[in-house]
Order: sequence, then structure tokens, then C-alpha cells
Amino acid sequence: MSDSSLPISRRRLLASAAGAATAFGLLRFAPDAAATTGPSSYSASWSSVDQHPPAPAWFQDAKFGIYYHWGVFSVPAFGNEWYPRNMYISGSNENNHHKATYGDPSVWPYNFFIDGGRDKSGNFVQFAPKLTSAGGNFDPNAWASLFKAAGAKFAGPVAEHHDGFSMWNSQVNPWNSVQRGPKLDLVNLHAQAIRGQGLKFMTSLHHAYHFNGYYDHVPAQSDPTLKILFGQQGTTAENLLWYNKLIEVIDGYQPDLIWQDFDLNLVQESYRLQFLAYYYNKAVAWNKDVVATYKDGLDNKGEVFDFERGGPSGLMTPYWLTDDSISSSSWCYTVGIGYYTTQALLHALIDRTAKGGTMLLNIAPMADGTIPSGQQTILRGMGDWLSRNGEAIYGTRSWSSYGEGPTAMGGGSFSGPKAGVAQDVRFTRTQDNTVLYATSLGWQGGTMTITTLNSNQFNISTLTSAQLINNAAGSYINLPTPTQDASGLHLTMPSSSAPFSALAYTVKLTFSGQIPALGSGGTGTGTGYVKIANVTTGLVLDSGGNVSSGSNLKQWNYDGSTNLQWQLVDLGGGYYRIVNRTNGMVADSWGNTANGAPARQAAWNGGNNQQWSLNNLGNGRYQIINRGTGTALDGAGLTSAGSTAELWAPNGSTNNEWTITGV
Repeated sequence: MSDSSLPISRRRLLASAAGAATAFGLLRFAPDAAATTGPSSYSASWSSVDQHPPAPAWFQDAKFGIYYHWGVFSVPAFGNEWYPRNMYISGSNENNHHKATYGDPSVWPYNFFIDGGRDKSGNFVQFAPKLTSAGGNFDPNAWASLFKAAGAKFAGPVAEHHDGFSMWNSQVNPWNSVQRGPKLDLVNLHAQAIRGQGLKFMTSLHHAYHFNGYYDHVPAQSDPTLKILFGQQGTTAENLLWYNKLIEVIDGYQPDLIWQDFDLNLVQESYRLQFLAYYYNKAVAWNKDVVATYKDGLDNKGEVFDFERGGPSGLMTPYWLTDDSISSSSWCYTVGIGYYTTQALLHALIDRTAKGGTMLLNIAPMADGTIPSGQQTILRGMGDWLSRNGEAIYGTRSWSSYGEGPTAMGGGSFSGPKAGVAQDVRFTRTQDNTVLYATSLGWQGGTMTITTLNSNQFNISTLTSAQLINNAAGSYINLPTPTQDASGLHLTMPSSSAPFSALAYTVKLTFSGQIPALGSGGTGTGTGYVKIANVTTGLVLDSGGNVSSGSNLKQWNYDGSTNLQWQLVDLGGGYYRIVNRTNGMVADSWGNTANGAPARQAAWNGGNNQQWSLNNLGNGRYQIINRGTGTALDGAGLTSAGSTAELWAPNGSTNNEWTITGV
């Protein structure tokens, strides 16, 4: 039956923002924006932590964050951030490099990069960056200033990678940046600098894999301290250490966001739950909203799912995150490292924002604390565009269509950033749903055509202005009233050549009221009716007439009957209810997540199972995806009139694709 449950939401009680940072000798952080949603306390159970609102407003507004793989693994500057593991694998490139440069790992182990040692040329080697105030090259304030100039709204370090070196003043891990190496509390320095720029502060933790296979080629150690470094203490001790490290970071630095890498599903479940409950209870005490992300081992009821180097091919809910890197070859600095273009990274950010996500971009500083000039140029280039066009990114929400165009972007993890072309358009909207932004990933020429906004799909009678965001922040070039026909919305641009150079161009479409519903059939109010036709079969969605609640939806040859006509009612947030003209019931997944489940109909009750998003595939085709199940309306290839419309996981088959045209 349909899901009509409501999320638990109530204002938290005001509490002191002071944490337990004094145990680490740190400054106390000032109170942040008040936490406004969620329970007032959490217990270590899924039923409790799943009540945590996963993506608070600040996170959905931010859109862009920066973090950085910088640590002991940056010293060899060879291969990638997995050098600590690969140097022990005989015959690997890292192993051969290590033996040639430093010596065999049996006599020159990884811990020498921490405590210091001389390479074969006699050079002293150690991860020991020095602050500029001490004559070195590391300036956390300059880093934070760069992040702000790049347009990031949150930032922070890799607090610990798989190698097991803690970049903070740890009491549970002797291998940390205060007791060894730089003799600095690096996480604290980053936290103070980043918050000093008015940005939210995050930490990333990758230590679940530290004891789950990263060092499986390292010989057994007899020294108890080295057992800690190489994850050889045994399952019980390692699980406890995983948890205790997180507690130290939470208490010491009060991160607004804790990002975690893979293999959480191998961490003991009780510790995962204790971590979540502890973090969320601390956030209640700090009186601010926090975010925990995951790749596995948690869930999207209370946390935010993260795609590595990718994202979905279309709109996706609930709110999601991607972590991507400035380089395709390595997450940490290596000699000769190459970079994606500024254009590809910016277009990826625009695309991911349009699909309902946030982008976390990794950079790769050098071991001494220098951020290479090539990386700085890319970040400043992104920031330059965002400084002028940021209103189409920050604080926006996804629309009912993410966009259109020939360039396929996303499709899962490891799909990477990709530059688009002028015909690629991405949509975002204001939260009050009165302004629609259309960002073209290039200059289309004297006329910009947006096919999604054609006269069969979209009404422009309430459009009050069309403006090209100009080359200076807050300024616009007013465009003539657009024309519209069945092929699209046509905007007359200032000239055939671009009036200024930019990596993407944004048109701001302002309406006198709500943005008209896509598929409104020319009425402009969302009350028009459409037919929804399957691309494979050509049959249209059919209610069957005056039938009982729970009846299956069917497919039929279009004959003008009101059984075959539907109203798309905009619910905001990119969702619609699909209402039949004959019986007034709405399309409903009935909560059945199985492939091949029948699509049904019922009286409107507001549940997620009755809400649908439209994933624009271009060429007038859409996937119609259920909010409650994540499955999409599917014709199943059934060509007989009267066959059942089904639900299926979104895929590339035309069975999964529909056209929506006004009647």
C-alpha cells in the first residue's frame, strides 16, 4: 500500500555549542546556525539514527566543497595515494621505485616517511611540512582563502587515509601529526583557517580499509606500535580504534560534515551505530545540522550517499554527493600529475547540481604544503564563473527535468567529469519555484533553443523576463520575448558570437508565479492534460476508467478517451503527482520495489509512492521515476492493448522511456 508516513521533525532544544575540544587543547568553536530538524536525542539503533535528516539546508545550498589528499603518502610523490600499500607488493611499479630510490621495504619501511630517513642519494626524507611563519611553505590561511576564491562553501582535510596516520592530536593512535612528523595539529590548523573564511568545515576518514586489507602485504610486526600503524592488532582492537578515532575528531574539531570512504560494511555494526548516534547527539548539543556520508555500510535515510568520481545519469533522490578529483591519475600529488580541464570540472559541477547533488572536489598539494599553480588556476577559474553565475547554483534546487543535450554525463561511479557542448542545457530553479535557470555548456549562437521547453510541454504565458547573466556579478542582459513552437523555446541572444568569454552561459527565466509544470500542455497552470506514450510500444498510459483503488495501470492505443489523459501536478522539489482525468486517482507504485511490479492507482494521500520525477533523456523522452521505490514506469515491451504498465529499475531500454505531449 502507499507510503503516507511523515518524517519526524521538530525544533531541537537550544544547547551550548561548546564541545569537549578542551581535552585536545583546542579553541572552542562559536555556535553555528541552529539545528532545526530531527529528534532531540539518538540511540545506537537504525530505527533511531534513520530519523536524522540526512541533507540539511546548508548542505543542499552549498553545492560545492573542496578537500585534499595530503599526508605522508605525498612524500614519495609517485604512483598515487596507495603507495604505502603498493610499495610492499613485489614487482609493482611502486615496489620497484621504492627499492631504486630508498631501498627494499624490509629495510626502508613506510614508517621512515613518518619518522624520517635518508634515501639512496643521501637526502633526508620525511613528512614534515613547516608553516610559513617558521620558514616553510605551508600556509593554511592561504589554502582557505583559495578555497573561498574557488567558490567552495565547505572544505577540509583527509584527516586519515588508509595508511593509518592521523593528522590530528590523537590520544589513541601514536602515529599522528603532533607526536611525529610535522609536530603540528594539522586538522586544527585547517579547521581554524577554513572557518575563518566563513566556510563549513569537513573531515574525511578513510580508515575502515586501514585494517581490512590495505596492508595485507606487510609482514607481521613484533613491535606493538608498528602493529597499530599496519593494522595488525586483530579485529576487536581494530574496530574499537576505528570508533575511537572518529570520537576524537568529533569532540576535538566539531566537523559540519564527516565523509567516509568504502568498507564501512566491514566495520562492526554496533560501532557504526554508536558513531552515528554520538555524532548526531553532539550536533544537538552544538545546536547545528551535520552531515554524514557513505559509500557503503550506512543508508540514505539518515546519511548521504556518495558517488566516487561520478553521479547519476538523471535526476536522483534523495539528495546525494559525489567526490571527484582534479586529476584522473591520482588523488595525491605525484611528479608529473595531470589535470582535468577547468571546463570539464565546472560542467560536471553544473550537471551534478541540476541532477540534485553536491560536488566535493579533491586537490593534491605537495608534501611541503605547496598547492601547485596548475591546481590554483583551475580553482580560481571555477570561482570566477561561480562569482558571476552563482545564483544559478548556490541555494537552488533541481527542477522536474535536469536538462537536455547530446553529451551523456554520469551514469554511476567512476564516470568522471566531462565537458559538454553548447546544446547541453542544465536546469536549476529557485527554492520559491518562480525562477528557472537554463545553463548552456557553450554558446549556441544568435539563437539559443531549449527543446525541453517546447510548446507541447511548457507554457510561457506567465514568463515576465528572460535575461542572460552578464559578465559581472548581479548584472544581466535583457533578452527579447522568446518565441516558442513544437521544437522548443527560442531565445534571441545579443549576437551570434558570445558577448563575453565564459565556460557556460546562463539564462534566467522569471515567472509571475510558479514555474509552469512541465507537460502542462500549454495552460501554464499545471491543469492541462497530457498523454504519456511508451517509446517501445507506442501505447499510452491508461487508468481503465472508473475502477477500484489498487487497480493496475494499463496501456492502450490512444483514442482520445479521458481514461488516457493525465494531469501532472507540480509538488515542488522536482516531483509530480500524475492524476487521471476520468477517475481522479493518481499513479502509485504501491511500495513494491521489485522489477516487474505492476504500476497501480489510488486516491491521493501525499505519500512518496505517489510522487514521480521526470528524468529528461532528450529528444522529448523521459523516464518517470517513483520517489518511494526508485523504480521507473515501464512498458515491459508489451504491445497488446490492455497490457499492464510495470515498474523497473531505470535502464537504457526504450521500454523505460516515455513521451509526454499535451492533448
